[in-house]
Amino acid sequence: MTGTSTRRERIHPHLTWLGCGVALAWAFAQAAAGMQGPTSLTIDAANSRIVVTVGRTGVFGFAGHTHEILAPGVSGRVTFDPTDWQRSTVSLQFDASALRVTGKGDPPADIPQVQRVMLSDEVLDVKRFPTIAFRSRRVFATPRTPTALDLVIEGDATLHGATRPMTVHAAAALDADGMTVRGTFVLKQTEFGMVPVTAAGGTVRVKDEVQVEFVLKARRSM
Repeated sequence: MTGTSTRRERIHPHLTWLGCGVALAWAFAQAAAGMQGPTSLTIDAANSRIVVTVGRTGVFGFAGHTHEILAPGVSGRVTFDPTDWQRSTVSLQFDASALRVTGKGDPPADIPQVQRVMLSDEVLDVKRFPTIAFRSRRVFATPRTPTALDLVIEGDATLHGATRPMTVHAAAALDADGMTVRGTFVLKQTEFGMVPVTAAGGTVRVKDEVQVEFVLKARRSM
Protein backbone atom coordinates (compact mmCIF):
# COMPACT_ATOMS: atom_id res chain seq x y z
CA MET A 1 0.00 0.00 0.00
CA THR A 2 1.45 3.37 -0.99
CA GLY A 3 1.83 6.40 1.26
CA THR A 4 -0.72 8.23 -0.88
CA SER A 5 -3.33 5.52 -0.29
CA THR A 6 -2.66 5.58 3.43
CA ARG A 7 -3.19 9.33 3.62
CA ARG A 8 -6.47 9.03 1.72
CA GLU A 9 -7.75 6.42 4.14
CA ARG A 10 -7.08 8.76 7.06
CA ILE A 11 -9.32 11.52 5.71
CA HIS A 12 -12.16 11.90 8.19
CA PRO A 13 -15.56 11.10 6.59
CA HIS A 14 -17.05 14.31 8.02
CA LEU A 15 -14.52 16.30 6.00
CA THR A 16 -15.61 14.45 2.87
CA TRP A 17 -19.26 15.39 3.49
CA LEU A 18 -18.21 18.95 4.23
CA GLY A 19 -16.39 19.12 0.93
CA CYS A 20 -19.47 17.84 -0.90
CA GLY A 21 -21.63 20.43 0.84
CA VAL A 22 -19.30 23.27 -0.11
CA ALA A 23 -19.22 22.08 -3.71
CA LEU A 24 -23.02 21.86 -3.84
CA ALA A 25 -23.40 25.34 -2.37
CA TRP A 26 -20.95 26.70 -4.95
CA ALA A 27 -22.85 24.97 -7.78
CA PHE A 28 -26.11 26.37 -6.45
CA ALA A 29 -24.73 29.88 -6.44
CA GLN A 30 -23.51 29.45 -10.01
CA ALA A 31 -26.93 28.14 -11.07
CA ALA A 32 -28.45 31.36 -9.81
CA ALA A 33 -26.61 33.29 -12.49
CA GLY A 34 -28.18 36.66 -12.99
CA MET A 35 -29.32 36.64 -9.36
CA GLN A 36 -25.98 37.53 -7.84
CA GLY A 37 -26.25 39.83 -4.86
CA PRO A 38 -29.57 40.92 -3.35
CA THR A 39 -32.43 40.05 -5.70
CA SER A 40 -36.04 41.19 -5.42
CA LEU A 41 -38.93 39.03 -6.61
CA THR A 42 -42.64 39.85 -6.69
CA ILE A 43 -45.35 37.28 -5.96
CA ASP A 44 -47.22 36.30 -9.13
CA ALA A 45 -50.77 35.82 -7.82
CA ALA A 46 -52.07 34.40 -11.11
CA ASN A 47 -49.61 31.51 -10.93
CA SER A 48 -49.72 30.99 -7.17
CA ARG A 49 -52.14 28.81 -5.23
CA ILE A 50 -53.02 28.75 -1.53
CA VAL A 51 -55.48 26.13 -0.30
CA VAL A 52 -56.87 26.05 3.23
CA THR A 53 -58.46 22.84 4.51
CA VAL A 54 -60.77 23.00 7.53
CA GLY A 55 -61.67 19.60 8.98
CA ARG A 56 -64.42 18.62 11.40
CA THR A 57 -64.45 16.89 14.77
CA GLY A 58 -66.81 16.22 17.69
CA VAL A 59 -69.03 13.33 18.74
CA PHE A 60 -70.76 13.34 15.35
CA GLY A 61 -67.89 14.79 13.37
CA PHE A 62 -68.53 12.32 10.57
CA ALA A 63 -71.81 14.14 9.90
CA GLY A 64 -70.04 17.41 9.13
CA HIS A 65 -67.99 18.32 6.08
CA THR A 66 -64.40 19.20 5.33
CA HIS A 67 -64.23 22.67 3.82
CA GLU A 68 -61.71 23.63 1.14
CA ILE A 69 -60.94 27.33 0.81
CA LEU A 70 -58.88 29.21 -1.76
CA ALA A 71 -56.93 32.38 -1.00
CA PRO A 72 -56.52 34.10 -4.38
CA GLY A 73 -55.78 37.61 -3.17
CA VAL A 74 -52.09 37.17 -2.34
CA SER A 75 -49.42 39.79 -2.89
CA GLY A 76 -45.91 40.24 -1.58
CA ARG A 77 -42.21 40.25 -2.16
CA VAL A 78 -39.23 37.97 -1.69
CA THR A 79 -35.70 39.31 -1.43
CA PHE A 80 -32.67 37.06 -1.26
CA ASP A 81 -28.96 36.79 -1.85
CA PRO A 82 -27.78 33.38 -3.19
CA THR A 83 -24.47 33.88 -1.39
CA ASP A 84 -26.10 34.59 1.97
CA TRP A 85 -29.63 33.22 2.32
CA GLN A 86 -29.95 34.38 5.92
CA ARG A 87 -30.24 37.91 4.56
CA SER A 88 -33.42 36.86 2.72
CA THR A 89 -36.84 38.26 3.57
CA VAL A 90 -40.41 37.19 2.80
CA SER A 91 -43.41 39.50 3.02
CA LEU A 92 -46.90 38.27 2.11
CA GLN A 93 -50.38 39.79 2.35
CA PHE A 94 -53.78 38.25 1.71
CA ASP A 95 -57.11 39.92 1.13
CA ALA A 96 -59.26 38.16 3.73
CA SER A 97 -62.49 39.10 1.98
CA ALA A 98 -61.28 37.34 -1.19
CA LEU A 99 -61.19 33.91 0.47
CA ARG A 100 -63.56 31.57 -1.32
CA VAL A 101 -65.10 28.22 -0.39
CA THR A 102 -64.54 25.89 -3.35
CA GLY A 103 -67.45 23.59 -2.56
CA LYS A 104 -65.25 20.51 -2.44
CA GLY A 105 -66.60 18.33 0.36
CA ASP A 106 -69.67 20.54 0.81
CA PRO A 107 -73.22 19.97 -0.45
CA PRO A 108 -73.93 22.70 -3.05
CA ALA A 109 -76.78 24.09 -0.97
CA ASP A 110 -74.43 24.65 2.00
CA ILE A 111 -71.75 26.65 0.16
CA PRO A 112 -73.34 30.14 0.50
CA GLN A 113 -73.87 29.62 4.23
CA VAL A 114 -70.33 28.34 4.78
CA GLN A 115 -68.98 31.33 2.82
CA ARG A 116 -71.03 33.80 4.83
CA VAL A 117 -70.06 32.36 8.21
CA MET A 118 -66.37 32.22 7.27
CA LEU A 119 -66.23 35.95 6.44
CA SER A 120 -68.55 37.05 9.25
CA ASP A 121 -67.64 38.10 12.79
CA GLU A 122 -68.19 34.47 13.81
CA VAL A 123 -64.84 33.54 12.22
CA LEU A 124 -62.58 35.90 10.24
CA ASP A 125 -64.53 39.12 10.78
CA VAL A 126 -63.13 40.59 7.55
CA LYS A 127 -64.77 43.97 8.07
CA ARG A 128 -62.59 44.56 11.14
CA PHE A 129 -59.57 42.55 9.99
CA PRO A 130 -59.36 42.80 6.18
CA THR A 131 -55.75 41.63 5.85
CA ILE A 132 -53.90 38.41 6.63
CA ALA A 133 -50.12 38.80 6.60
CA PHE A 134 -46.83 36.98 7.11
CA ARG A 135 -43.41 38.58 7.53
CA SER A 136 -40.20 36.66 7.98
CA ARG A 137 -37.60 37.28 10.67
CA ARG A 138 -35.02 34.67 9.66
CA VAL A 139 -34.59 32.37 6.67
CA PHE A 140 -32.43 29.24 6.65
CA ALA A 141 -31.61 27.41 3.40
CA THR A 142 -30.14 23.99 2.68
CA PRO A 143 -29.21 23.36 -1.00
CA ARG A 144 -30.27 19.92 -2.33
CA THR A 145 -29.37 20.31 -6.01
CA PRO A 146 -27.92 23.17 -8.07
CA THR A 147 -31.45 24.58 -8.51
CA ALA A 148 -33.38 23.33 -5.48
CA LEU A 149 -33.19 23.92 -1.75
CA ASP A 150 -35.08 23.38 1.48
CA LEU A 151 -36.16 26.45 3.43
CA VAL A 152 -37.01 27.04 7.07
CA ILE A 153 -38.72 30.42 7.40
CA GLU A 154 -39.24 31.88 10.86
CA GLY A 155 -41.59 34.80 11.01
CA ASP A 156 -44.80 36.31 12.31
CA ALA A 157 -48.31 35.68 11.04
CA THR A 158 -51.09 38.22 11.54
CA LEU A 159 -54.65 36.91 11.40
CA HIS A 160 -57.90 38.17 12.95
CA GLY A 161 -56.00 41.09 14.48
CA ALA A 162 -53.52 38.87 16.35
CA THR A 163 -49.83 38.36 15.52
CA ARG A 164 -48.15 35.08 16.44
CA PRO A 165 -44.74 33.53 15.69
CA MET A 166 -44.74 30.82 13.02
CA THR A 167 -42.17 28.55 11.41
CA VAL A 168 -42.79 27.41 7.84
CA HIS A 169 -40.92 24.58 6.11
CA ALA A 170 -40.83 24.81 2.33
CA ALA A 171 -39.03 23.64 -0.79
CA ALA A 172 -37.86 26.18 -3.37
CA ALA A 173 -36.86 25.71 -7.01
CA LEU A 174 -34.96 28.38 -8.91
CA ASP A 175 -35.61 29.06 -12.57
CA ALA A 176 -34.59 31.70 -15.07
CA ASP A 177 -37.51 33.93 -14.09
CA GLY A 178 -37.37 33.62 -10.31
CA MET A 179 -38.45 30.83 -7.99
CA THR A 180 -41.35 28.59 -6.99
CA VAL A 181 -41.85 27.79 -3.31
CA ARG A 182 -44.03 24.92 -2.07
CA GLY A 183 -44.98 23.93 1.45
CA THR A 184 -47.62 23.02 4.01
CA PHE A 185 -48.17 24.23 7.54
CA VAL A 186 -50.81 24.06 10.26
CA LEU A 187 -52.18 26.89 12.37
CA LYS A 188 -54.62 26.89 15.26
CA GLN A 189 -57.62 29.18 15.12
CA THR A 190 -57.69 29.64 18.90
CA GLU A 191 -54.13 31.02 18.87
CA PHE A 192 -55.48 33.94 16.81
CA GLY A 193 -58.51 34.59 18.97
CA MET A 194 -61.01 32.70 16.82
CA VAL A 195 -63.48 30.13 18.15
CA PRO A 196 -64.00 27.06 15.91
CA VAL A 197 -67.57 27.04 14.61
CA THR A 198 -69.94 24.47 16.11
CA ALA A 199 -73.30 23.06 15.03
CA ALA A 200 -75.92 20.60 16.25
CA GLY A 201 -75.51 21.68 19.86
CA GLY A 202 -71.73 21.27 19.74
CA THR A 203 -71.77 17.65 18.58
CA VAL A 204 -70.28 18.77 15.25
CA ARG A 205 -67.56 21.41 15.07
CA VAL A 206 -64.67 22.34 12.84
CA LYS A 207 -61.19 21.45 14.01
CA ASP A 208 -59.04 24.04 15.71
CA GLU A 209 -56.13 23.07 13.45
CA VAL A 210 -56.31 24.42 9.91
CA GLN A 211 -54.01 23.09 7.19
CA VAL A 212 -52.59 25.52 4.65
CA GLU A 213 -50.94 24.23 1.46
CA PHE A 214 -49.23 26.73 -0.82
CA VAL A 215 -47.44 27.06 -4.15
CA LEU A 216 -46.03 30.55 -4.55
CA LYS A 217 -44.48 31.76 -7.76
CA ALA A 218 -42.15 34.73 -7.34
CA ARG A 219 -40.86 36.56 -10.42
CA ARG A 220 -38.13 39.10 -10.95
CA SER A 221 -39.32 42.60 -10.19
CA MET A 222 -39.28 44.88 -13.24
